[in-house]
Amino acid sequence: MSGGSSAEHINKLENGILQRETTAGGHTVNNSQPELPVYHRKLANPTPLGLLAFGTGIFFISCVGVNARGITTSNMIISIMIFYGGCCQFLVGIMEFVAGNTFGATVFSSYAALHLSYGCIYLPGSGIIASYTDSATGQLTPEFNQALGLYYMSWFILTFFFTIGACRSSWVVVGILAVFAIELLIHSAGLLANNTEVVKGAQFLGFIVMLLCYWGALSGLYGDGATPFNIPTFNLHKQE
Repeated sequence: MSGGSSAEHINKLENGILQRETTAGGHTVNNSQPELPVYHRKLANPTPLGLLAFGTGIFFISCVGVNARGITTSNMIISIMIFYGGCCQFLVGIMEFVAGNTFGATVFSSYAALHLSYGCIYLPGSGIIASYTDSATGQLTPEFNQALGLYYMSWFILTFFFTIGACRSSWVVVGILAVFAIELLIHSAGLLANNTEVVKGAQFLGFIVMLLCYWGALSGLYGDGATPFNIPTFNLHKQE
C-alpha cells in the first residue's frame, strides 16, 4: 500500500503524449481504493423508451376509440396506460432531469401524468366514472362529456406550448406534438359539442402520432452503431 494520500490514476500514451485515462462519463479513472472503485458511467439515452411508451399508449386509446375489432369497453386501457405509458414515461422524465434535459424532463413527466390520470378515469376504484353515472338508468350523464372535453382542452394547451418549445429539435418531434395537439383540440371540441363522429375522427389522428413516435424512438434505438443504418429525424437546428 502506498503511504501517500494522492489518488492512484491510470495513465495512457496517446499520440506520444502521456495522458490520464478517463471513464465513459469523462471523469479521470481513480483506483485509489480498489475495494471501492469509482465508476462514472455514461447514461443511456432514455428518449426511445419514452417515445415508445407514449406512442403505444396513444395507439391503444385510438384502437378503443374507433371501436377496432368491435371493442366498446374501455377498461383494458388501464393496464397499458398506467404501467407502460405512465410509469415508463415517468422514469424517462426522471432520467432526463439527471441528464440535464429540461425540455425532455418536462414533456415526458407531463405525459406520464396524462397517461396515469387517463387510466385512473376508467379505474373502477377511482369512482370517477361512477360519479358521472345516473343511478336510475346506469348511463353516463351529459356532464361527463363536458368534463372530459375540458380535460382534453387542458392537455391541448400544454401540448401547444410543448410544440413551440420543440421548434429547434427535429421535424419528427414537432410532428408528434403538432398532430397530437390537433387531435386533442378536435377531441375536446367533439366532446363539448356531444358529436360522436368528430370524437371518432380525432381518434384516427392518434395512429399518425403513434407512427411518428415509433419513427423517433427507432431513430434513437437503432443509432450509434447499433444497426448498419440510421433513421433520420430531420433536425431543425444546425449541428456545429
